[in-house]
Amino acid sequence: MEAVAIVAVVGAVLLLCLFAGWALVRRWKPPASRAPSVRAPEQWRALLEARVPLVRRLALGEWDRLFELVQTFLREKHFEGGGGLEVTDEMKIIVAAQACLLILHLDAGCYPGVRTIILYPSTFLRRSPEIDGRMYVGAIPHPEPLLGEHVSGAVVLAWDSSLHGASDTGDGQNVVLHEFAHELDREDGYVDGTPLLEAPSSTRTWARVLQQRFDELRRSAEDGVSDVLNAYGATNRAEFFAVATETFFGNPEELRRRYPDLYAELKGFYRQDPAEWVGDGA
Repeated sequence: MEAVAIVAVVGAVLLLCLFAGWALVRRWKPPASRAPSVRAPEQWRALLEARVPLVRRLALGEWDRLFELVQTFLREKHFEGGGGLEVTDEMKIIVAAQACLLILHLDAGCYPGVRTIILYPSTFLRRSPEIDGRMYVGAIPHPEPLLGEHVSGAVVLAWDSSLHGASDTGDGQNVVLHEFAHELDREDGYVDGTPLLEAPSSTRTWARVLQQRFDELRRSAEDGVSDVLNAYGATNRAEFFAVATETFFGNPEELRRRYPDLYAELKGFYRQDPAEWVGDGA
């Protein structure tokens, strides 16, 4: 009888512990994951206003969004220096801010197809892929040095040109915007000057306007006539889109005046209107 009583007591204790544990499990909630801070260090804004004046006219809410995207960009992308360049945090922030300006109001993620950013001090020669998948091993002679390139998970940039484009000189040329526009173009699987658009009707209008303005730029380039768009955009429609993107952000008033239909298409795609920016940082 004594053994039976002991077993009964032990059983009752175990049953009590089971109920108590179940109650705790039901009441327990996993700790909330820590959301990434939207507020970047104060030095970031001072740095960007000094070195990337293109972003000065962003509204306050857009600054917060830009900081959030830059933090994501820096967390997800790996930076490498080429040609002996030592990549600093300041360089990373300046490049990331320009790239993230393009996606400020887009829902496409933070360039999921880009894993690596390679910075060279200045112009560089195109390099060949290695068998194991790592790129840029061993230079191959190329007719002319490059300012930027986008290939298979990496964006390669000349740092001096990246900094010059960030300085908002009014020439509408920005190698960072140019190469990351190619990455947006690539997201539907084709680099053809037509990024992912919301509806078939938008695609048809885009294609019509793009082709008309591309043909016009090609004729101007052949005749040696200068245009608000860089003549390099006449190379093909993919380069036209990238050049048009540079100009849309770098010289928006002139682009809107010269090509209002093209400006309207870019405004619709990027969901931004740089010609009307008057933000809090002006």
